[in-house]
Amino acid sequence: EAMQWQLRGERPIYQQIMEKLTEQIVSGQLSAGDKVPPVRELAAEAGVNPNTMQRALADLEREGLMHSNRTSGRYVTEDKSMIAQIREQIADERISGFLAGMSQLGFTEQEILSLLEKRQVKGE
Repeated sequence: EAMQWQLRGERPIYQQIMEKLTEQIVSGQLSAGDKVPPVRELAAEAGVNPNTMQRALADLEREGLMHSNRTSGRYVTEDKSMIAQIREQIADERISGFLAGMSQLGFTEQEILSLLEKRQVKGE
């Protein structure tokens, strides 16, 4: 099933593609060792120029999240600890953003915790 790209103009498209693919890797939608679809296929799916997609994939390779095999294409890294580390890093950034937004609304950390606890009880 095709992924939802939802690319917007405020930041470079290739960076948004990198983030989207990184998210797919850390969430397990693309597993360690999986073959990555060809550049043209991904570009068509995302509605971007193949050069833009190529740049994003090349940067993910440089970061070590993917690697190329000349004869058989591109693959997700098999380094699960690296994937876990990046996943935690992304979670930390999102939590920091959430906490900053909540404190702008005037919530203390204690109030935020109690809101989260209430929500968790409701969610069960």
